[in-house]
Amino acid sequence: MKIKPFKGVRPPKEYVEQVQSRPYDVLNSAEARAEAEGNEKSLYHIIKPEIDFPEGTDEHDPKVYEKAAQNFQMFQDKGWLVQDGKERYYIYAQTMNGKTQYGLVVCAYVDDYMTGKIKKHELTRRDKEEDRMKHVRVNNANIEPVFFAYPDNKDVDAIVAKYTKGTPEYDYTAELDGFRHTFWIIDDDADIQRITELFAAMPAMYIADGHHRSAAAALVGAEKAKQNPNHRGDEEYNFFMAVCFPANQLTIIDYNRVVKDLNGLSDEEFLKKLSEDFIVEKKGTEIFKPSHLHEFSLYLGGNWYSLVAKPGTYNDNDPIGVLDVTISSNLILDKILGIKDLRSDKRIDFVGGIRGLGELKKRVDSGEMKVALALYPVSMKQLIDIADTGNIMPPKTTWFEPKLRSGLVIHKLS
Repeated sequence: MKIKPFKGVRPPKEYVEQVQSRPYDVLNSAEARAEAEGNEKSLYHIIKPEIDFPEGTDEHDPKVYEKAAQNFQMFQDKGWLVQDGKERYYIYAQTMNGKTQYGLVVCAYVDDYMTGKIKKHELTRRDKEEDRMKHVRVNNANIEPVFFAYPDNKDVDAIVAKYTKGTPEYDYTAELDGFRHTFWIIDDDADIQRITELFAAMPAMYIADGHHRSAAAALVGAEKAKQNPNHRGDEEYNFFMAVCFPANQLTIIDYNRVVKDLNGLSDEEFLKKLSEDFIVEKKGTEIFKPSHLHEFSLYLGGNWYSLVAKPGTYNDNDPIGVLDVTISSNLILDKILGIKDLRSDKRIDFVGGIRGLGELKKRVDSGEMKVALALYPVSMKQLIDIADTGNIMPPKTTWFEPKLRSGLVIHKLS
């Protein structure tokens, strides 16, 4: 894997909490507007610049992208974002529920993405890629990082541990969710050199979160290479910003489903059809969470049920067939409920496990949805097996938490 240090553009200590934000794709324009209210230094003015226009302005309007670039320049002019004078690596740690994961902020190589050394497990949508490509182009920068996993490496761990014993550059707890974010700078040339060498020996890295951002960053880099008659291959645009975590530190949480109707079936008929492929057990009104692979939790008509897939209904030797999302998509959503395309069907919605199973109950009890299905989370090993075999996970399979904060460091493409 080819990585390099970079001259990060980042907020002075005293501004970091005002500048930092959640990633652009976890909230809508109205939520960004509310979160940024009264805070001119919020990164939302750059990553959700529609908040600077009247409500209802199309976020894909060319003038909105243009505003992002103007705001990025203004943040630098006002000293809210300042570029480091030297190329460095950075460490970004996140603490959730007492557990900390330590990521290295690096520049990954566009060509490694193009040739498949940076492995993906999800399909991307062209419209979403286009949106982020415009954002990267207009700012000539990766404003937000992507989230990678790398194979566990004790030597990298040792360098990270050496720095995290010291005083961090940033250290704050986000008001919104109570997660702690800590940030250190690696500026020793020998350590920088060693990290580059250790990554060079790795066979692959894996996109955990941010498939659209990765695609957009790599495509813009490749585009700039084509446009430059004197292209050498070491220009800054050949690289994009990523936070890389050891795979063993990451937690994937469940990604659950809610469906609007039972495809014309009564509750009894639906449960009867389920019992063809699952052992169905009524659990009562207390929230019930699946405890192992191939067990599902169903909420219907005020009751929770355990569903355990019967042997023979799945293939544990197939990296896709073993997944609970595959089992539930084939045997419940498609076979019984007639939902064939998870990407486009309007009868289904998806709920990240961070919201808890109470959110599923709420959406069914309100009458908005008819039935909810909770899944046991995918493991990092399953994700890596899928990426290594060149397979693609079904949509809405993985939910990583905590999400990376944006605005702690930015990478300029020139």
